[in-house]
Amino acid sequence: MLLISKIALYTVVLLLVCAQAGNTLAGGDSAAVQSPKNVILIIGDGMDDHQISIARNYLVGARGRLSLDSMAHRSVVQVLTVDNAQPEKAVYVADSANSASAIASGSVTSRARIATSAGTDKDLPTLVELASAAGFRTGVVTTASVTDATPAAFYAHTNLRYCENPSMMKDALAYGRVPVDCSQDLKANGGLGSIAEQLLSSGLDLAFGGGQKHFAMSGEGSSKSLLVHARESGFELLDSKAQLDKQYPNKKILGLFARNTLPVILRGQGGRGAEAAVPNQNGVSLPKAMPCENNPKFADTPSLKLMTEAALAHLSRKSQAGFFLMVESASIDKQSHLRNACGSIGEVAQLNEALDSALLFAQAHENTLIIVTADHGQAAQLIPGVSLYSNPDLAIYSPGKLFRIVTPEGAVMAVNYATNNFVSEEHTGVNVPLFTNEVGKDILPSMLTQPDLFGVMSDYLGLDRQ
Repeated sequence: MLLISKIALYTVVLLLVCAQAGNTLAGGDSAAVQSPKNVILIIGDGMDDHQISIARNYLVGARGRLSLDSMAHRSVVQVLTVDNAQPEKAVYVADSANSASAIASGSVTSRARIATSAGTDKDLPTLVELASAAGFRTGVVTTASVTDATPAAFYAHTNLRYCENPSMMKDALAYGRVPVDCSQDLKANGGLGSIAEQLLSSGLDLAFGGGQKHFAMSGEGSSKSLLVHARESGFELLDSKAQLDKQYPNKKILGLFARNTLPVILRGQGGRGAEAAVPNQNGVSLPKAMPCENNPKFADTPSLKLMTEAALAHLSRKSQAGFFLMVESASIDKQSHLRNACGSIGEVAQLNEALDSALLFAQAHENTLIIVTADHGQAAQLIPGVSLYSNPDLAIYSPGKLFRIVTPEGAVMAVNYATNNFVSEEHTGVNVPLFTNEVGKDILPSMLTQPDLFGVMSDYLGLDRQ
């Protein structure tokens, strides 16, 4: 009887130990065995539904589906902006700086601001800063300069987006005509310095994109270039696609692959852009339709997909907590400003390919939240190839400029640009789409604001927002 009792006792103890071990492996009370949590935020700059529809029609046909279309859940995001002088007053069309700042910080601000508050100019803590402080690895990848408005909003703080390097901090002109003054952000005045300088002092583990020109100059109060300061700050410097194949396990990485914005993959035939319709005695002469063609300037430029894959490999290596990665396809917007529909289509294609890589990563790494969205709407309307009101007695045509594309389906797609009569088109005030993978299906509502999006991501990573 005693022997049986001992066996029974040992059996009970063994069962309890196994049950406790099972609880620990399942998550239980042991944080050490928790899977890392990752957030991959993919931003199509200016990528509203028009841009997606135009790209879909050209890339896979009207009946085709992009990877975006197969995401587990779709939401709508409201873009919020306020006036700088009167922060209580709404402004209905955003720029990339204030909209990215809202996503990055959870606060609504005014146009041109980089993670600073409207009116009061207070620095707004960002996802990169909060995640880095909590032990997560962080990175930004973009087809623009790494100092451009969208990536900058995640790691820097300035009153104006134009203050990308030390030469632009005071008595400068953006675009050769817009006065720039970020003197309060000068290091000499107790500020954090230019955006490029702030990148080097940030918690970022990785930054890929363009912007060589911003790091080739000397730092504020220094005779050394910012590239030299980058090396001294522990960054491995990359400037070629081939270098992305290598591993840099104990380094931060700064990859600068173009002087400014990276070249786009596609362009209009012969470099053509949108053109105006011309009325004549027979009604109206529309711009000649054309196919898109490969842009020879892209050449050896690393694709957004390649940069994303390199970033995922680097950030996930030896990452105990997990990581936050922002990936931007920037020239959906920039090519729309230039009225170049083919350029924007190529950038949507780049985003879609980068998304494919992110989805593959998420399949192998549980607890990876993928969110795809835009910062704001952009000029580019998909309109009838020939006006429904057209007839031989009337010249009916768009007052804007048309980019008429011969699609692989053999049809003609008309893209209209008509926000102004200037050299650069403008943003629009439309809501923007949001797509997420299965991980985000139950945590993202059907409609939210950009500050709400910050809350979703920071809560998922368990960040302290106080």
